[in-house]
Amino acid sequence: MDKAGPIELLEGSEPIEVSPGESVAFIIEYEPKPNKIHVLQISSSDESEVKISNNHFTAPAQKGIYYYSFGAWWMDEKKENTSNGDANYAFAIEVK
Repeated sequence: MDKAGPIELLEGSEPIEVSPGESVAFIIEYEPKPNKIHVLQISSSDESEVKISNNHFTAPAQKGIYYYSFGAWWMDEKKENTSNGDANYAFAIEVK
């Protein structure tokens, strides 16, 4: 079964406007917080992992629209490689 990627999911929606090199924060108001996150920047031909530091990443320096996939996992503290839940989100930013 095919899944729609972030570009398809976000078609027609407005991207979040940011400045070149701006710090972008993930605010998770759910408790407990996920203990594993993974972010990919996605284009029509490529995807690359985004370095996250303290729930922040740096927006690209080049102007344009960028698409992202954000995954969060609540890994079990006692059972190795066991997830108690996960969530996936798609979002887009526009560097202006």
